[in-house]
Amino acid sequence: MQLEQELKEKTADIEKLLERMLPEEAGLQKTIFSAMRYSLMAGGKRIRPLLIAETYRFFGGTDMALAEPFMAAIEMIHTYSLIHDDLPALDNDDLRRGRPTNHKVYGEAMAILAGDALLNYAYETAAGAFDSECNIKYAAAAMKILARKPGISGMLGGQVADVELTGSRLSEEQLHYIYENKTGALIEASMMIGTVLAGAEERYVDIMEQIASAVGIAFQIQDDILDVVGDTEVIGKPAHSDMDNGKITYVTIHGLDKAAEDVKKISEHAVELLDSLPYENKFLRELILSLISRNK
Repeated sequence: MQLEQELKEKTADIEKLLERMLPEEAGLQKTIFSAMRYSLMAGGKRIRPLLIAETYRFFGGTDMALAEPFMAAIEMIHTYSLIHDDLPALDNDDLRRGRPTNHKVYGEAMAILAGDALLNYAYETAAGAFDSECNIKYAAAAMKILARKPGISGMLGGQVADVELTGSRLSEEQLHYIYENKTGALIEASMMIGTVLAGAEERYVDIMEQIASAVGIAFQIQDDILDVVGDTEVIGKPAHSDMDNGKITYVTIHGLDKAAEDVKKISEHAVELLDSLPYENKFLRELILSLISRNK
């Protein structure tokens, strides 16, 4: 219960942060601002900004003025990816977070532009960290991670493989690549950014990347499980969407029981790595476990 209340409070703080960072809806381009806001402020778990904040605190970070621009930026990047993912050319989903998807409200052209705008505005927002009295070296290192992980060697690369291999008989290696990059890359970015902003040693950045990779893979496998057993009203998007789109998932290959068993195994590995470090953040530990055992 304590985790639930603390999570609610911290998520509410992130909602306020995102609201503060959004541009004013004015001018001839005001429709794009409306479309950006529609998806960015549609709720959600706010996992990635939470992970930046809590990893930052884990390594002793205290100046939230340094972390907050990156927290907002990572959520903007995540939201842009969802807008584009829902388009007819990709997953063709009509529902996201319990509401019609962006293209169902604003049309395909404006949804594409809204995704583009959020991606661009994310970097404009993250650059705001350099306006604070921060350590430029730490902010620059975080910016490099923010540029690399969502790109062709990270999330976008995973998306490409997912699109090209949909309907194919995937190997374990191909599925792992898609999960580690399409889902895991932004989780890795979040925990790595929190680590470098706090000024932690490079070896800790590497360990947090390993932890985040495990969390990302377990998170995606749990998502596959929920796609089969979840309820549309609970998970906020159409159940059986992967099956309907001909996607091969971890559940398709291994079955529900093995998938659930592996989620447990991978998540335990992530927590063991976290516990091996000479730092402590009880909330971060519980957050990681809750992400993997969620029902929506």
